[in-house]
Amino acid sequence: MKMLLLITVWLAHAVSLCAVTYPIVDTGQTQCYDNTRAITAPRPGQPFYGQDAQHAGCQPAYRDNGDGTISDLHTGLTWMQARGEKVTFAEAMAGASRCRVGGHRDWRMPTIKELYSLINFTGSMRMSVGGSVPYLDTRYFAFAYGNPARGEREIDCQDWSATQYLGTTMNGSATIFGVNFADGRIKGYPRDRGPRGPHQLYVRYVRGNAKYGQNDFVDHRNGTITDRATGLIWAKEDSGVGMDWASALAWVQARNAERYLGYSDWRLPNAKELQSIVDYSRSPTATGSAAIDPVFHVTRLQSGEYPYYWTSTTHMDGPPERQAAQAVYVCFGRALGWMALPPTHRLSLIDVHGAGAQRSDPKSGDPARYPRGRGPQGDDIRIDNFVRPVRGG
Repeated sequence: MKMLLLITVWLAHAVSLCAVTYPIVDTGQTQCYDNTRAITAPRPGQPFYGQDAQHAGCQPAYRDNGDGTISDLHTGLTWMQARGEKVTFAEAMAGASRCRVGGHRDWRMPTIKELYSLINFTGSMRMSVGGSVPYLDTRYFAFAYGNPARGEREIDCQDWSATQYLGTTMNGSATIFGVNFADGRIKGYPRDRGPRGPHQLYVRYVRGNAKYGQNDFVDHRNGTITDRATGLIWAKEDSGVGMDWASALAWVQARNAERYLGYSDWRLPNAKELQSIVDYSRSPTATGSAAIDPVFHVTRLQSGEYPYYWTSTTHMDGPPERQAAQAVYVCFGRALGWMALPPTHRLSLIDVHGAGAQRSDPKSGDPARYPRGRGPQGDDIRIDNFVRPVRGG
C-alpha cells in the first residue's frame, strides 16, 4: 500500500512538472555518445558534454484505456492504438469524422507537432528490420514496417499529419508533412502521387487538447524569448556560424562560461524542443522567410538558403559500427536534396522535404565528401550546422 502511494505521488509530481499547454515530451534518450559510439556520460568542460541524455525532461507516460485508445498523460492527447491500412491523404482527412473508436466522435487528423510528440529516440534503423527498433513505444501503439513482398522498403510506413507544407517539393508537388517512426524523421510527402501511383500512408487519429502545438512567445527585449506554452526560454539570435556536432556542444559550454545573456544554464536543444519552435504557417515560398516566428533572428546563408540547426539528440541509423555517427537537425528553411526529375532528368539541388523537416547529418567530417547528397532523395549534407541555445522547461 505504501509503495502504491509513493508511486501515485511520484506520478502526480512528474505530471505537474509538465503543467503547460504545450508540454514537450522527452526523447527518451538516456545513453551518451561521441562521434561514433556510446560513451560514459561526460562531465562539464569535457568534450560532448551537454547532449540529450544529460538533460531529463517529461518522460513519456501513457495509459491504455482498454478500448482501442491510448492517453498521453502529459500532453492531454488521446490516440488511436491502431492505424489500419494505408490510405490517401484525402481518405485520411475524410475518415476522421467517421471514426468511432472508443465510442468517441471527435477524432481529428493530428498536426505535425501532435504527431511528433509520440516519437521516441531510443529507436534505431539498421540494415534489416530484425536489428531495428521503431521510434515509437510499441508497448502502447501498433506499428508495422513496410512489406518488401508488396514492393515496399522497410521504411515505407510513414504516418500522415494534417499539416500541409506552404510550398512544394520534388519540383512542384503539393506536400503534406508526416513522421516516419521507422527511421525517426519528419519529411514532407507528396500529397497526391507517389512512386507507385496514388500516395498512401498510414494515419493515426487523435482527440483532446486542441491547444497542443500552439506557441506563445514573449520577447523580453534582452536577447531572450520565452515560449509560455512550453516553458522554454530561447536565445533570439542563433550562433551566426556553422560547426560540427561536437563543436556545437562546446559552443554552448563556452556561452555558459561567459554567462551569455546573463545565464549559465544554456543547452543545445533536443530534437523535440527544437521542432517545437518551427512555424509551419511560414516557409521561404509562402512568406519569404524561414519557418519560424519573426520574433527570432535567423542567419541567411550566402547561398540565400537558411541554416540547418543541430540538436543534442543522436540519431541511431546505419550499420552497427557507426550507429551513433549522426545527430538530428531541424530545417527552418528548405530541406534540400539532389534529384534528377522529369522532364529534364538533370541532377539539381531542390526542396525535397520542406521547411520544417527533421533529418540528420554526420556528426563530423567534410561535407565535400557528399557532393550529391545521400539517401534516396539525395539529402544535402552540410555537417557545419548552426545552433540556437535554449534553457528552462
